[in-house]
Amino acid sequence: MKFRVSKEVFEKFENVCFGVIVAKGIDNTVEVNEIIQLLNKSIQECENKFKDTKIKELDEILYYRDVFNKLGINPNKFMSSIEAMLTRVSKGKGLPNISPVVDLGNSVSLIHMVPLGAHDIDTLNGDIEVRFSKKGDNFIPLGSKEVEVLEEGELIYSAGDNVRTRRWIWRQSEQGKITNKSKNIFFPIDGFKDKNYDNVISARDELASLLKDIFSCDVEVGFVDNDNTEFKID
Repeated sequence: MKFRVSKEVFEKFENVCFGVIVAKGIDNTVEVNEIIQLLNKSIQECENKFKDTKIKELDEILYYRDVFNKLGINPNKFMSSIEAMLTRVSKGKGLPNISPVVDLGNSVSLIHMVPLGAHDIDTLNGDIEVRFSKKGDNFIPLGSKEVEVLEEGELIYSAGDNVRTRRWIWRQSEQGKITNKSKNIFFPIDGFKDKNYDNVISARDELASLLKDIFSCDVEVGFVDNDNTEFKID
């Protein structure tokens, strides 16, 4: 099983890149005080730093908004995951505690200002891919049972015709969500080699280290770009 990015994506955005983490043997069932403290600290630091800031005007956010515009996605209506989180936090609304591993990912995402996804490997049926949608691809939004059928040309994360994330880094699906039973998890971190490469790598390495220390799980890291378009995840 592999994580891969289609050549059409690199033809359109040659500098897009992906930090990759694969963690196996996680126990996501037990509350971890260290993670709660890390998340609360990152939330408080971001709230203090950005409380009087227009998040959409930050350089780190504009990188993603510019790509959304090029893709024909309205970034005001469909915020990238990192813009949505920072906007919420900057308004003093905090973030909910979801599960230890998701909370840990959210903490690292806020600290490094990059979108950071999480996919349950055991729910995948084949490779997971970043590609443009084909007519008939289907998506079930997180928390819903209603199936959305896509048209052609939308940038997505997919497993076969099952869409795991719509509008690139906007919203994850119900099928791939992380639950307390998730043990083997694939984390992609999306960025750009010419814009925020250092943020991507720093977030990748910090999350990998925290996963090892907190969960005592097996962790592998990788990097996908136009010179290395896939990474083995299982």
